[in-house]
Amino acid sequence: MNPVGPLAGKTIVVTRPQAQAAPLAEAIAAAGGTPLVFPLLEISPAADPRPLAAAAERLADYALAVFISPNAVDYALPALLAHGPWPAALTPAAVGQGTVKALAAHGIAGCVAPTERFDSEALLDLPALAAGQVAGKRVAIFRGDGGRELLADTLRQRGATVDCIPCYRRSGPSDGVAPLLAAWREGRLDALTVSSSEGLRYLVDLLDAEGRARLLNTPVFVPHARIAENARALGLSNIILTDAADAGLLAGLRAYNWPA
Repeated sequence: MNPVGPLAGKTIVVTRPQAQAAPLAEAIAAAGGTPLVFPLLEISPAADPRPLAAAAERLADYALAVFISPNAVDYALPALLAHGPWPAALTPAAVGQGTVKALAAHGIAGCVAPTERFDSEALLDLPALAAGQVAGKRVAIFRGDGGRELLADTLRQRGATVDCIPCYRRSGPSDGVAPLLAAWREGRLDALTVSSSEGLRYLVDLLDAEGRARLLNTPVFVPHARIAENARALGLSNIILTDAADAGLLAGLRAYNWPA
């Protein structure tokens, strides 16, 4: 039976980390498409576990705990809760709704998070992170290694004492890009979804001249304007900016005017 749906006959690459790829892949399949799961980032525990262990010991000293991503929740929260229950006075905060859901799955409710744009700027715009609320308070930011410093720097400017706690690390795909090149050469790769600027840089660096030429001719769907800007800086031009998260990517894929 031939697939039916708005994505019938289309192979869409899902580049989220392996643990987070299934929902979008399943949604693409439900819309008639063929998902090709190819994580651009591999996630592993932080090289040094001591900062997370220290944060677990003093968790009750913090007034606000910010989780940058679902990965931050997955890699930090078990260690934090193994040390004791979540402190009643500690407010959880998240950059995106996926992170809110990840916290809720561990029983952490009452999360402060933006409801429209999902980035550090939107989180900083919320009243709970205003200077009058954070000045003199301790804030923990659970995140991967590296990353943007805007959130920490701005909270410090607002008078908070901020500890950035790396709880996971990111690396590029260890198995190379042969599956993508094979799909391109066989004419069965129609689009990519990319949810990480860092992952996209890994991809461009791994591709040879043939692969980069094929990438330039392939629609790349991204759920955030900053990723689109970084994609353009890397030389890509066929970029489709969608609404946020998996739902936004899927809506963009379904609405796209696919060539006949």
